[in-house]
Amino acid sequence: AEIELGGGDVDTCSPHDPQRLRSDLRPNSVATNYCNPMRHRAASVRDNIAGRPLLTHAASLVAMAIHQFSRTAFTRMQAEFDDLSTRGRFAVAEKIERAREMGDLKENGDYHAAKDEQGHMEGRIRQLEYLLENGEVVESGPEGEVRVGQKITVVYEGDSDEMAEIYIIGHVEERIEGFDIVSPGSPLGAALLGASVGSWVSYAAPNGELKVKILGAGPA
Repeated sequence: AEIELGGGDVDTCSPHDPQRLRSDLRPNSVATNYCNPMRHRAASVRDNIAGRPLLTHAASLVAMAIHQFSRTAFTRMQAEFDDLSTRGRFAVAEKIERAREMGDLKENGDYHAAKDEQGHMEGRIRQLEYLLENGEVVESGPEGEVRVGQKITVVYEGDSDEMAEIYIIGHVEERIEGFDIVSPGSPLGAALLGASVGSWVSYAAPNGELKVKILGAGPA
């Protein structure tokens, strides 16, 4: 059997009715807590990423509307998008089909659980598609300069070095376990971005201006 998905034919080898699977791959309810609902264009996303220029440091400071990612985070998001928009969609469609065969959809908990899973997955696919199409990879700059995706060690004015704190500067998708993420657009993130190890930077906080010294900056 063949199922049409996004303008291309995908061979599924599924024992189920292809017409039924086709309808399951087009959900009638999609999670809405993600940004910019767009059509699924897996192939075009991959094509756009392949030819996307990398931001220079100067451009990264002014391109505030563009999401900035480390190479690691960007690659991880691309892999997740590819998996969910192909294998994930077919897997959840199979779950829906098996649950439908049990009959009585009103009282069918498996069916409603599978449809709910499909809605959340479609929301995540749309979120990833938006970020990949509107994101830039920021490569490492000069040694000792704070960049997106790095692990930054800072100490606040008046504290000893033993009280230093470590952050990851970047988008929440950097997702490095055990570390807090500081957005490049936040007061602290904006002050740190582009600064050098050993320098002091200040930023506006709710309780007044704070100063921090950058003790280290390197790969996360």
